[in-house]
Amino acid sequence: MNKTNLTNLVNQMTLTEKVDQLLQLAAAFYSDKAEEKTGPMSDLGLNEDNINNAGTTLGISGAKEAIRVQKTYMEKNRLNIPTLLMADIVHGFRTIFPIPLALGSSWDLSVAEKMAEVSAKEAAVSGLHVTFSPMVDLVRDPRWGRVMESTGEDSFLNSRFAAAFVKGYQGDDLANDFSRVAACVKHFAAYGAAIGGRDYNTVNMSERQLRESYLPGYKAALDAGAKLVMTSFNVVDGVPATGNEWLFRDVLRDEFGFDGVVISDWGAVKEIVAHGVVADEKGAAELAIKAGVDIEMMTTCYSRYLAELIAEGRVAESLLDEAVLRILQLKNDLGLFENPYRGADEWLEAELILSDEHRQIAEEIAAKSIVLLKNEQILPLKRSEKVAIIGPAAQTQDILGAWSWQGKQSEAISLVTGARRLSKNIVVGQEVFDYFEPSQAAINEALALAKSADKVVLALGEQEWMSGEAASRSDITLPEAQLDLVKLVLAQNEQVVVTLYNGRPLDLRGIDGAKAIVEAWFPGTEGGTALAKILWGDYNPSARLSMSFPESVGQVPVYYNCDNTGRPYESDPDEKYVSKYLDVSNYAKYPFGFGLSYSQFDYESLTLEDQVMTEDRNLRGSVRVTNQSDVAGVETVQLYIYDKVGQVTRPVKELKGFYRVALAAKASQVVAFEIDESMLQYVHTNQKMSSDSGEFELLVGPNSRDLLKVTFALKKNR
Repeated sequence: MNKTNLTNLVNQMTLTEKVDQLLQLAAAFYSDKAEEKTGPMSDLGLNEDNINNAGTTLGISGAKEAIRVQKTYMEKNRLNIPTLLMADIVHGFRTIFPIPLALGSSWDLSVAEKMAEVSAKEAAVSGLHVTFSPMVDLVRDPRWGRVMESTGEDSFLNSRFAAAFVKGYQGDDLANDFSRVAACVKHFAAYGAAIGGRDYNTVNMSERQLRESYLPGYKAALDAGAKLVMTSFNVVDGVPATGNEWLFRDVLRDEFGFDGVVISDWGAVKEIVAHGVVADEKGAAELAIKAGVDIEMMTTCYSRYLAELIAEGRVAESLLDEAVLRILQLKNDLGLFENPYRGADEWLEAELILSDEHRQIAEEIAAKSIVLLKNEQILPLKRSEKVAIIGPAAQTQDILGAWSWQGKQSEAISLVTGARRLSKNIVVGQEVFDYFEPSQAAINEALALAKSADKVVLALGEQEWMSGEAASRSDITLPEAQLDLVKLVLAQNEQVVVTLYNGRPLDLRGIDGAKAIVEAWFPGTEGGTALAKILWGDYNPSARLSMSFPESVGQVPVYYNCDNTGRPYESDPDEKYVSKYLDVSNYAKYPFGFGLSYSQFDYESLTLEDQVMTEDRNLRGSVRVTNQSDVAGVETVQLYIYDKVGQVTRPVKELKGFYRVALAAKASQVVAFEIDESMLQYVHTNQKMSSDSGEFELLVGPNSRDLLKVTFALKKNR
């Protein structure tokens, strides 16, 4: 259907039908059991006509149900317009992959693309058309539970992953490839900067910081073709994002050129009232439609008041028509007018969902996402060694993480199950070990096993509910009972490896006595298999942190690319009157980009072909990386730049490139790179991107802390 036909379709719709096209309702409203939707209808003040014309649906599950809902919907819709079926498919549909923060730690863009591709296949065959992913919010405060949905603290890395997610979800031909789904980038904008790490809290930053650090990730997703954008719950410059005309009209549509659909987050239109910038829901509807919000999710401000606002002349009907046209265009882009049951197939669903192939992919991606934080020559484990696996996370299947909507813990592989596939020489307790209040019997059993073993794997961490939406924590240490257990176990056996399942960087004080620490995140359905293979050396860890781990929660936010100060700590660490704490260092315990391997990589001979570059002549350079060990491995070579003098204060370093290099034992490789003028640009006081002539430092190494350094200069023509 071309745009003219879509416009004609809009013209055939009544005002009420057009308003209802902007309404998104949850699955319960389309239940075939009348009693299940009577209550929700009454709560929202809706009638059957509203439901029969609501343009989009949230949370329908399964091919059979999706086909039934679509068939019933089109039979009742006067113009036979299909509904759009949407859901949160964030890190897997039924086959669950590692949380996005873990995927970011892979530093492997193919991992993100493959995860999204498999997720799209399972979702599409189950009848879904749109996923509310990727979340590309920049995150710097691990107290915020939703850091688990982001790929980390760096704008450059987030942007690369954002584009990879979109490519994986949408493919190259969304209208004809029914194994793909439309991607919705979220949350626009700066949701990850909530003050104090408290979910839904206020965001306060300069426009320059917004543009330089927070907007690039969204822009990258849009440049990759993302079809939808979701509003954020927070304010931007004091105005709720969901009613922020500057943000959505001026920036998103005019500057970024986005012509797709904007959808509110759950209830966000009505929440404009709670922000205190309008007095009632009618005012919220006016603000949101003028801002350019096309779909209102799960509140009814538009349904109740938009027609009235148009009749009063407060809202132009053309704004409504634009929104409806964008929604119809998305349905057309998905091929729904020709194929309203697009992709839904019960038989293929049974074959694809949680298939052996998808499980294998999930295992491989999990292995690439697990970060080795510490290793004092205890890992990898040997199959000849007697290993005790103890602690609350030893046998748990609670490893999927938040937003594993269709995932089932019963289908997840625990660490113990994974380990038993590799070694017959492990011992495991029989007592159930609680995360917070383990019984004395469980503790006694664990200590006896630890004492009898050659080595101990002490499995600790968070439970799923402790991170994700509405899961902010002021104290990001491990539960006290787990820290007590570490002390008790170390008294019995010093050969201890700690493994962690969690959804955020943690304050790891209390486990320093362990000889190894393995950060497994929430690794997904095959997480236990992947973690066991890391421990026993079947996989050589290659992941690198995409978000810093603090020494203490009191440092938060602590991130690698902070701005310098007028009294930098580095100028004289022993001086009192510099920017520092009295009781803890300025630096992260484990910095951005950090991660160990069973290989040992050395860097040398960082060189540039010239010390001066111009706007039209790039600067080439190289560094030699050598695997000094007897174990083949993958190293992530990271390239950072420091702008010594800028119009505004510049970060002490910024990631500008990375290169994953596979090296055989004792092998070397010269890694070549190129610096162009765009890599030196930043947002100036005029809110525009440009570069300055001057001196720069190039820093290259295995993480954001341990770096080789050379200097160069940019000489501009003007």
